[in-house]
Amino acid sequence: MVPPIERPKLEGNVAVSADRQLGFAEFGDPQGRAIFWLHGTPGARRQIPAEARAYAELEKIRLIGVDRPGIGSSTPHQYPNVLAFAADLGTIADTLGIDEFAVVGLSGGGPYTLATAAAMPDRVVAAGVLGGVAPYVGPDGITSPLMNLGSTVAPVLHLAGAPIRLAAATVIKIVAPIGSPALDLYARVSPEGDRKLLGRPEFKAMFLDDLLNGSRKQLAAPFYDIIDFVRDWGFRLDEVKVPVRWWHGDRDHIVPFSHGAHAVSRLPDAEMTVLSGESHLGGLGRAEEILRTMLDIWDRERPNSR
Repeated sequence: MVPPIERPKLEGNVAVSADRQLGFAEFGDPQGRAIFWLHGTPGARRQIPAEARAYAELEKIRLIGVDRPGIGSSTPHQYPNVLAFAADLGTIADTLGIDEFAVVGLSGGGPYTLATAAAMPDRVVAAGVLGGVAPYVGPDGITSPLMNLGSTVAPVLHLAGAPIRLAAATVIKIVAPIGSPALDLYARVSPEGDRKLLGRPEFKAMFLDDLLNGSRKQLAAPFYDIIDFVRDWGFRLDEVKVPVRWWHGDRDHIVPFSHGAHAVSRLPDAEMTVLSGESHLGGLGRAEEILRTMLDIWDRERPNSR
């Protein structure tokens, strides 16, 4: 049995331009210090572990998940590069009355986390990356089999993306009734670290809730991500001046550990936490540690800003 998972305290949409909106979900304390938690690829605004939600309540954190374009209630939109996302997140922060904040990103959320930190060093107090994707092209670029595949399919997605995205959304609707056994099947073919994590009922409930809620109307965001990741991101890693803390499993089968180490070596103020024996989702099992680290940096770097 999959246990029920608590709904967000607040969900809604923010207009980020005259014809686009992004969806968001809030957990924790609405008066607390704000931390944006950016979902992976695929994922949506509710892809936040129950442990993180509970810790946010306990430590008075305003924890906010955001749908990227083409998932949940966000308008489909292809950014010209990864950096362009930062302006949208800034608009969401303005609309929600948030001045300073930290940003955490899982996997495909990592590039957008770094972009936000690069674009708004006056507002971003700290950034956390969990098994994040590294740049593919330019002076910071590093290749991998998965990113090479992404580079190959990106032109096809760009030219014929609409029917592909429609087909993907249709598949999700078909799979939805058997979502739980499908996730069990994925777990069985995953490395041991991810298999154990997905075997925990609260994580399984979170993933199912997020996937089925976020993709019930559309599933374009992962395809937009692929196109953006294999382009120039619009910024260099040495332009990220805020403190970055990076968690990466040394047995990551999706984003190689060497990619995390490569990115950390090029960031001006970054530290790596090696998740020994863990794979791609390992950072999700360290939610309290990650949020506590963001608050510790906040206390140290801006003690008068709470």
